Amino acid sequence: MIKVNDIHKSFGEAHVLKGISTSFEAGKTSLIIGQSGAGKTVFLKCLLGLHVPEKGTIEYNGKINTEMDIEEKRDFRQELGMVFQGSALFDSLNVEENVIFPLKMFTKKTKEEMLDRANFVLKRVNLENSNKKLPAELSGGMQKRVAIARAIVMNPKYLFCDEPNSGLDPSTSILIDNLIKEITEEYEITTVINTHDMNSVMEIGDKIVFLKNGLKAWEGSSKEIFKTDNKDVVDFVYSSNLFKKVRQAYLNE
Repeated sequence: MIKVNDIHKSFGEAHVLKGISTSFEAGKTSLIIGQSGAGKTVFLKCLLGLHVPEKGTIEYNGKINTEMDIEEKRDFRQELGMVFQGSALFDSLNVEENVIFPLKMFTKKTKEEMLDRANFVLKRVNLENSNKKLPAELSGGMQKRVAIARAIVMNPKYLFCDEPNSGLDPSTSILIDNLIKEITEEYEITTVINTHDMNSVMEIGDKIVFLKNGLKAWEGSSKEIFKTDNKDVVDFVYSSNLFKKVRQAYLNE
């Protein structure tokens, strides 16, 4: 579990995060949504430890990142998995080498052990027999699955995804959503996703945190978001006619 307690983050005179408190549970997919400039990316980077809040704390299963010593921080980093918006695969490395990269960086496993682990996670994301392919030979959806395999190869406790469906067609986006949710539940990972994809919100949002102007303006589940009368959420989520109709149908049940 991750507990966020009244965090503030500024860059110069720009006060980006203004006292956000929330929590994210293990085995659940939690989504961060909001308009551009709301503070979503800065919030995610704070959760990752890439930004340090000036005020407030972030607890990971009771441990506060800023209070960890060097050895504890090294161990903690091995518990984090990250799926970047553009997959961020190494173009010169094949699929197998991309997935093994974190194991080479952070473990003392033998080459055989690393290969066994890579094959295991590649099978889990339905990419058997793709080991020797280069990223350029893969579709966008396959690249994203390689990125997910690399993110879970260290068996992380926490998984962070930045716009995992960016650039993907609707059907592939659904496959990626379902894969992330399945892995989250299967391995009891605390998963936090930064997204603009409202289909993801409706389909896999065990918890949704809506940010506006650096503040937590609303939080709830995908079911609760259908019923909310929070004007900011309604205006943001239900801006399209399709989602307006879905919401109205839900309210009429």
